[in-house]
Amino acid sequence: MFKKLPFILMTLTFVLVLAACGSKNDAGTEGAASNGSGEAATELSGNILAVGSTALLPLVEQAGQKFMAVDEYKNVTVQVQGGGSGTGLTQVSDGQATIGNSDVFAEEKLEDEAKVKELVDHQVAVVAMAPVSNKDAGVEDLTKQQLVDIFSGKVKNWKDVGGADKAIVIVNRPSSSGTRATFEKYALGAKMGDIQGSIQEDSSGNVKKLVSETPGAIGYLALSYLDDSLQVLKYEGVEATVENVEAGTYPVWAYEHMYTKGEPDAATKAFLDYILSDEIQQNDVTELGYIPMSGMKVKRDAAGNVVE
Repeated sequence: MFKKLPFILMTLTFVLVLAACGSKNDAGTEGAASNGSGEAATELSGNILAVGSTALLPLVEQAGQKFMAVDEYKNVTVQVQGGGSGTGLTQVSDGQATIGNSDVFAEEKLEDEAKVKELVDHQVAVVAMAPVSNKDAGVEDLTKQQLVDIFSGKVKNWKDVGGADKAIVIVNRPSSSGTRATFEKYALGAKMGDIQGSIQEDSSGNVKKLVSETPGAIGYLALSYLDDSLQVLKYEGVEATVENVEAGTYPVWAYEHMYTKGEPDAATKAFLDYILSDEIQQNDVTELGYIPMSGMKVKRDAAGNVVE
């Protein structure tokens, strides 16, 4: 028995060494499996609150749901709220929201230049807007001047612009709306005051419902809200199509911005990168009526000048 003791001790030592090596190899396999590079992956977590443009809301909501369903982002929560571009820019600037969704450049809405400089612009898509009317208006095409006359209150009946003998009902957006700012800048060429008797709605969904259900109504909507319940009006004879926007022949469009205050944290950056991924840009962006950034053949600066 005593003669076998050294052999038993050597065997036990060998087994313990093998067990220790096996344990180290298991830990390395788990790390490699988590990110495919052999290094331990950092698991993202956090809460993202995106507030602002209702024109951008359908895309951010849909992308947010898909993002949270990805296993590596399961600990990140994305909440999306409307309220208009002005609200989004104000809340991200004040630190109340992680992301401020906006149809306009921050310098077009925020008067404080210092606050504008704190914001980082992430352009995730292009949105085009079209004038729309109730189907009984009897018009399919309006010039810029006719639109100005309607939204300034100079023309009050559709018959004065070639349509039916029916009173015009304006369904407008509030002054904080980025959709309104874009429409006024690129379709009307100037800001318009609110006409007495006009209707104001704070969401694109409500504008669509009112225009489709109210005889004589006119409004304007992003392409993502257009369907057969509305008469989509040509602008100066040009249809609001993706091809016309990309080529720069249809002028009523804007970038969809997702502003952060400073550079985004890791979870927010992952979400923004996800929206710009081919999976979202080539599927969700186009399905929802937006235009992918890669499709644009022209670019604009904050002043509205075509720079390329």
